[in-house]
Amino acid sequence: MNRGSQDTHRSLCDDRPITVAFLITALIIVATPGTGALYTISTGLTAGTRAGVVAAVGCTLGIVPHLVAAITGTAALLRASGQAFEIVKFAGVVYLLYMAVATWRDRTPLVVDQGPRSRPTRQIIGSGILMNLLNPKLTIFFFAFLPQFVPPHSHHELARLLELSGVFMAMTLIVFALYGVFAAAMRRHVIDRPAIVRRMRQTFAVSFVGLSAKLALTHR
Repeated sequence: MNRGSQDTHRSLCDDRPITVAFLITALIIVATPGTGALYTISTGLTAGTRAGVVAAVGCTLGIVPHLVAAITGTAALLRASGQAFEIVKFAGVVYLLYMAVATWRDRTPLVVDQGPRSRPTRQIIGSGILMNLLNPKLTIFFFAFLPQFVPPHSHHELARLLELSGVFMAMTLIVFALYGVFAAAMRRHVIDRPAIVRRMRQTFAVSFVGLSAKLALTHR
């Protein structure tokens, strides 16, 4: 194959559409219940549809720094530096435990049509961002995951990574928003059952503790 043919072949590889394998893999990753999904569901149940969607936005924004780190290569430093990894991991564990305690102690009654004095949008988004931001495994995961779907010898590697990242974020937002909307729809069935609401919050609190323990035991 001459040089011209090789260049043409590479150009075609660079321009090929996003593969079905990437879409399926990304969907499985996004849909698998984790910290962000749990937070979105709990927010939808306790604060309604709008809050659930806002939580989905926050969780989606929380993965942006990880994607940026993976794209720019910062993840290599995090992977190589055990101390940096442990610091970020510790912060994530502490925040998850904080969420567990706050959820367990919450006695606020559920109201279907809450007014604007319910949880502030900034607070919901901020919590969602922190949920995903304080998880160092996400950076390393994207560092290993995204490059697998970039054609070899690509001339537009950065553009390809940005494209894949955009698709992944869009899928995250859609799936998490569906989680939040579904959870909000279910709250009408528990609104007049304080015992169920209490057990529900206790379940979420225990789940946050479990996620914190899982993160604490995570190694690079």
